[in-house]
Amino acid sequence: MNATMRRVVIGTAAVSMALSMAACGKAGDKDSDSSSSSSSSGDKTIGLLLPDSVTARYEKFDKPLFEAKVQELCSDCKVEYANAAGDAGKQAQQVSTMITKGVKVLVVSAQDSAAIKSSIQTAVDKGIKVVAYDRLAQGPVSAYVSFDNVKVGELQGQALLDALGSKATTKSKVVMINGDDADPNAGQFKEGAHKALDGKVDIAYEQSGLWKDTTAAQKMSAAITQIGAKNIAGVYSANDGMAGGIANTLKGAKISGIPLTGQDAELAGIQRIVAGTQSSTVYKAFKPEADAAAQLAVNLLEGKSISSLATTTQTSGSGDKVPSQLLTPVSVTKANIKDTVIKDGLYTAADICTADYAAACKTAGLQ
Repeated sequence: MNATMRRVVIGTAAVSMALSMAACGKAGDKDSDSSSSSSSSGDKTIGLLLPDSVTARYEKFDKPLFEAKVQELCSDCKVEYANAAGDAGKQAQQVSTMITKGVKVLVVSAQDSAAIKSSIQTAVDKGIKVVAYDRLAQGPVSAYVSFDNVKVGELQGQALLDALGSKATTKSKVVMINGDDADPNAGQFKEGAHKALDGKVDIAYEQSGLWKDTTAAQKMSAAITQIGAKNIAGVYSANDGMAGGIANTLKGAKISGIPLTGQDAELAGIQRIVAGTQSSTVYKAFKPEADAAAQLAVNLLEGKSISSLATTTQTSGSGDKVPSQLLTPVSVTKANIKDTVIKDGLYTAADICTADYAAACKTAGLQ
């Protein structure tokens, strides 16, 4: 029951109070800050905060998939949405706005996992349950859903080694362009990649690309200057967005035929794999992750257990041990595009095989 209905004047304060308590479903529920749908506020609003609009997945996939699953699980639930546009300060303001709007559960993919800690604490102090989505935010988070991010890095590193083949030696110079250090996932990707690469190739240049194609392009240019165009055997890029900037820099430097990794299975990344200017990406199926986050949020809203969903634990940068649900990532190369992103319906062959990629698609067996 919504706030307006609860405020209807019935005639006497006693009758009004009785009806209000009945509408909440529990005559004995006295906790106005409860996250359950039976709380005295009666509001069923879930907040969704995503970190940026540069990474294609958030607006195109995560948001609509999350909203659809919430609606399926809870037809009278409402989702309030905001995107931080890459600004941690803006995301902090958005948390405050969500608190003011009375959300009962807040699902947050943090732009800066450390900077958002105080905002999460404020939300929790107001009785709001917080679900960390894709990135493990610091603070008293109730649940976390993501992929095994160390495994993502291992898959990326191994894909680079596989693409190098016999050229993968300790003398082969590799460039590493990592994600934003403020993102805990970036550290885990980096950890996994080093597990795969260390001792097998020479990581001759390593910098953060801040998840920006322009920054990654600049770092790649600096690496070419430092190492020499002819001496670069391959490039580790932590995601597809940065790989796009790196691929442009390589093309400008007339460097071709070397492996370049990625992540997120963005359409542009898949097209570069088809064209041969990127060797691999990591597919983290958006729907299972968004569905899992929605299920966690609705369970928390309704006061239900999440133990069967969050079956493991992750420790955040603030030392909090958070019940977690970790999904399995998949490495994608030209050989398994059909069996991954096309099979799952993420893209059709027509989406990938536009005019510029038609010939390459035919060669790859996609048309």
